[in-house]
Amino acid sequence: MRLGLFMMPMHPAEREPARTLAEDRDTILLADRLGFHDAFVGEHLTDRCENVTNSFIFLATLIAETNSIKLGTGTSNLSHQHPVLVAAHAAMFDHLAKGRFILGVSPGALTSDAEVLGIFDLDRNKLFQESIDVILEIWKREAPYDIDLPGNRFKVSTARTLLPELGRGFMYKPYQQPRPEIVGTVVAPHSRGVIAMGERDFHPLSANFLLAHWLPSHWQNYVQGKTNVKEKANPADWRVARTIFVAEDQKTAKSYGKEDPRSPYRFYWDKLLGNMIRAKRHIVYKKHESEPDSAVTLERLMDELVICGTVNEVVEQILALREQAGPFGEIVYAGMDWVDERLARRSMELMASEVMPRVNRAIGV
Repeated sequence: MRLGLFMMPMHPAEREPARTLAEDRDTILLADRLGFHDAFVGEHLTDRCENVTNSFIFLATLIAETNSIKLGTGTSNLSHQHPVLVAAHAAMFDHLAKGRFILGVSPGALTSDAEVLGIFDLDRNKLFQESIDVILEIWKREAPYDIDLPGNRFKVSTARTLLPELGRGFMYKPYQQPRPEIVGTVVAPHSRGVIAMGERDFHPLSANFLLAHWLPSHWQNYVQGKTNVKEKANPADWRVARTIFVAEDQKTAKSYGKEDPRSPYRFYWDKLLGNMIRAKRHIVYKKHESEPDSAVTLERLMDELVICGTVNEVVEQILALREQAGPFGEIVYAGMDWVDERLARRSMELMASEVMPRVNRAIGV
């Protein structure tokens, strides 16, 4: 099982962006030194608590200072920009990183982002589908492209201005051939989008937002997608994100990870609970679809969705999660605000150096 990192990232609104951006960079630099396989960074335009507005720009600052970690957009919100821009920027990033790049994609879920861009009333899932289709066609075809897919609003061509002798009208192909790994974040239980991922050889990353009993539905749908194209699903391609805190002792783990009012984990889940309720997507926090909304409380989220404890306790919880969810190939550690930098760093160190080796020994790797 690999170890990855996922950062929304989320910080208290009163903190200075210059400080939190530096902190988030330090988190990924530490993950690189500790041998994390990859790091995904999210983006939003209109949330004061989320400081990264463009994951490509943020991640580009880390290419030269990291050695082995793969850098992933987590996600690039495809409804927010023309697919030509995503295709061009992703291909250039892939060359800059010499293949240490993963393209994470999603429609973009934050409603205030949609409003500020003037797309609030549009079908962002349809925009997403049309966009990714065009991105893949750009990478497959040669200039002048002449992309005019049925029912797709995006038409792409350089036929009128193509000058082959000057190289004008041509776009980058990615460094990785035929394309970088494409990862889609999955939130909804029984998501039908995971079937399409399997069919197109995209890889699912099950978000840390949903209760663990929903996770098998993601794998089942991914297997269905692979079966539809007569391929076998590889568990190594499935990532599962969780909110994790590892401490030297149980008292510190419970306090910083769950109980202290200043805990970054409490802040994170309090913010996410409000976001999901307002978006009417809080089914991810329910035991079953008909469970009353009153059952969804912050304390439930802290109990069900925060893996925390000593090394041995976290190992046991991850193995139990794998038993419940299925044989996912990567556990993705969710990054938090550094209320206590020493504890935050130590948790990542313990996760990489102590928890993961014991997990892999236990599953026979």
